[in-house]
Amino acid sequence: MKVARMDQQRARRGNAALSAVAALGVIAGTAAAMFVWGGDESHIPRTAGKVHEVAPTAAAPICEEGNGGITLPAGFCATIFADRLGPARHPVVAANGDVYIAIAVRSRAATTGGIAVLRDTDNDGKADKQETFGAIGGGGLALGGDFLYVDARTAVLRYRLTKGVMVPTGEPDTIVSGLPAGGHSTRDIALDGRGNMFVNVGSITNVCLSGGRGVPQTAPDPCTELETRAGVWKFSATQVGQKFSPATRFVTGLRNGVGLKWNPRDNALYATQHGRDQLFQQFPQLYDQKKGAENPAEELMKLEPGDDFGWPYCYYDIDLKRLVLAPEYGGDAKMPGRCASKKNPVVAFPGHWAPNAVEFYSGNKFPAKYRDGAFVAFHGSWNRSPEPQGGFKVAFAPSKQFKFDGTYEVFADGFGGSGDPAQGPHRPTGLTTMPDGSLLITDDKAGRVWKVIYTR
Repeated sequence: MKVARMDQQRARRGNAALSAVAALGVIAGTAAAMFVWGGDESHIPRTAGKVHEVAPTAAAPICEEGNGGITLPAGFCATIFADRLGPARHPVVAANGDVYIAIAVRSRAATTGGIAVLRDTDNDGKADKQETFGAIGGGGLALGGDFLYVDARTAVLRYRLTKGVMVPTGEPDTIVSGLPAGGHSTRDIALDGRGNMFVNVGSITNVCLSGGRGVPQTAPDPCTELETRAGVWKFSATQVGQKFSPATRFVTGLRNGVGLKWNPRDNALYATQHGRDQLFQQFPQLYDQKKGAENPAEELMKLEPGDDFGWPYCYYDIDLKRLVLAPEYGGDAKMPGRCASKKNPVVAFPGHWAPNAVEFYSGNKFPAKYRDGAFVAFHGSWNRSPEPQGGFKVAFAPSKQFKFDGTYEVFADGFGGSGDPAQGPHRPTGLTTMPDGSLLITDDKAGRVWKVIYTR
């Protein structure tokens, strides 16, 4: 009898293994059907609203060999939480660990995108259930209570979430419409937990000049673009049917204040700014190629009502460590001029690194030095040439009692591979802290998501 029972157990295990192999074959076919390769919309999921399950691998190792292609400080490692999602931009995470990620359009002419929802049911550090919904995606997401707020380029939509259900069952409400189109068109969203919603509206130009970037020009003064762009606007998070209006502007002078983030621990709004381009190319008499590559600085900013950060009249010089007057407005690369009255950043980074996200670490699983500091995801440059391109990494800026000393260090690197990083495999874009204290990093080039954990 004992031998018979053992034979039955072996048979059951064999059947389970065969079922798992078969399931994996089905999954591979489904995954292949999910993606269309080529064109500006490559990697975008095409089967919205359907569930795609990956066979759980409870015995899988916690850390990927080589951390999934990135380098991390000693004591940290990473799993590949998900892969090949498409242009994965900003993530948010629900209390139960479900992860929502904005899947952006591939080009400004494209019209499809959506939201990916990921769930790790066996806690092995890898999502084994995926769903998609929505048809239009920009870059921004925010989660507040039972609602998910979604960037729809010229509007902000709000979906009601149901506990335990990954995909919303109803149609979204339109919270605000009429946001300016074109230019820097992704809309980052932040909620303060007090009923307010903040939305970034980036500029349509490089430095308030509509005639292109090819030659130096005198820019219009005042810059009328500031009336409806290059700032952050404040709305009600609960009122449906609001219209965009210049009257609800919260701060101004931000060329493109992506990385918009409310920090609940110090009750303050922050943003990262993409600085202007082409100082060296347009004004070689004032800037050599290295100066133009390193300037203007990219910035982490603390936003308070009525702040003016200076764009387009000013830029932050990473060498002088202060705002200076832009050459289009009579600047000589040194004088502060009217910029002395504008607000400085809390941390400055090298030029053109493209900071796309900021995450204040509030977990308790990383070493104490990371508590309340800011992780910043740098998408990477395209315009530092003839100097090497830069960015393509996640940096960390420490703070003590929410005061930054202006320093930072590289936390995660290697996204750009071993050659020209602009041609590399990955570009970090979004960040969020998981309920278990780990850090998620998204990549909008290959659609990879890393889960970074501390092992000591």
